[in-house]
Amino acid sequence: MYGIELLIKEHENIIQFTEVLKKLSVRLLEGEELNIELLKQCVEFGKNYSDKQHHGKEEKILFRVMEKLGPVASKLIKNGMLVEHDLGRYHMTKLLEAIDLYETDKSSEVKIQLICHATGYADLLKRHIDKENAVVYTFAERSFSEEDKELVNKETEIFEKEASKNKVQERYLSWLKGVSEKIL
Repeated sequence: MYGIELLIKEHENIIQFTEVLKKLSVRLLEGEELNIELLKQCVEFGKNYSDKQHHGKEEKILFRVMEKLGPVASKLIKNGMLVEHDLGRYHMTKLLEAIDLYETDKSSEVKIQLICHATGYADLLKRHIDKENAVVYTFAERSFSEEDKELVNKETEIFEKEASKNKVQERYLSWLKGVSEKIL
């Protein structure tokens, strides 16, 4: 199923991104000076690629269609996946606040906030991705009618065409490749 295969591929990119966040956190913990611009770019990637691009497809397409599968699917989405998406947004917002604060206050307290939200986001996404790949996506593929599969695939193609016009995938995956080569 194209829509789910694409989401799984994006998960691989997001996992790579979380490794960058963890590595930057370790460097800060070990006393290395923080590259503020790089960390701001990480927040941009998290907000635009991981959330707007990837979670956007899940929320606007996959989860919407899954709601038709009944109360089990609805509970899984509303009480699980959407709660975790929101928690990820919280970590990104707090990470950006800590970055801004770090520009004027390089105290250990601020460094802890940076590390906490960067690694909290990374760990959250790792667990979240494991659940989606193992449970949510397999449940959807197994339970969808052929019409629902076609609908998800078609809407995903439309979503991706729009993102392609704006060079979303190209821009963020190019950034990820470059930063991964330097950091990992």
